[in-house]
Amino acid sequence: MKREEIMAVYNAGPQAVIKLVESIILKQQEEILELKERIKALEDRLLKNSSNSNKPPSTDWPAKKRSLRGKSSRSAGGQKGHKGYNLKMVEVADSTTVHKVSTCSKCGSCLKDTLPAGYSKVLRLFDLPPIKVNVEEHRAEQKTCPYCGHLNKASFPEDITQPAQYGPRIKAILTYLNQYQLLPYERTGELFYDLFGTRLTASTIAGTNRACFEALKHTEEKIKDEITASPVIHVDETGMYVDGSRWWLHVASTKNLTYYAAIPNGERLPQRI
Repeated sequence: MKREEIMAVYNAGPQAVIKLVESIILKQQEEILELKERIKALEDRLLKNSSNSNKPPSTDWPAKKRSLRGKSSRSAGGQKGHKGYNLKMVEVADSTTVHKVSTCSKCGSCLKDTLPAGYSKVLRLFDLPPIKVNVEEHRAEQKTCPYCGHLNKASFPEDITQPAQYGPRIKAILTYLNQYQLLPYERTGELFYDLFGTRLTASTIAGTNRACFEALKHTEEKIKDEITASPVIHVDETGMYVDGSRWWLHVASTKNLTYYAAIPNGERLPQRI
């Protein structure tokens, strides 16, 4: 209320003030009741899951599992008497770095031309070599036959078709990171730039995935045949979203094989997976 309205009620006398207070209390009670109903509706919505409603399992909130194990009196880390595991020495190293003695630590004489009497200790450092993208140039020879004059041209490998393209190792790592390790396109590109100094676009990664998909068609059909022929299989489905639209991910599996099929909501799964 504005100041003028409050003063008008005050000047009207005690009855007007009591009436105003009663109206304020009544309004607050109505608002409290409305808020309670909204809280109850939100709580009911949060308590719904795949076991008490028609919601798919993928929408369930992760339940915090309570451990049945009691609190241990042991300290964290390896326990006393536990056999530790360290890096094992290898018989032959990939490279050797010699740390030389160039001057005498006592008299300062030059020892650069003095042969070493031995080595105090041999240490092995396990690390990755500097990583960079290797650019390999391919040339196809042309030779003129000295007997008949025919010009002969060598053939390029079948998988090299463009003036500049990525090789099979880069493509394999791209597919592995994006499809198996589930890194998004942008983060896969960031990783390649951070580690290898090479920028990759989302379209390049998507094209690599498509090429892998085409190459695995025969394998996919073989997995389908073996699952179909199995006397016992496990089947399940879970909901997911693709570009904001509802889809269903179906799975059929045996002990050793798994097949996934994603279809939009409303469409039926083919008779044969």
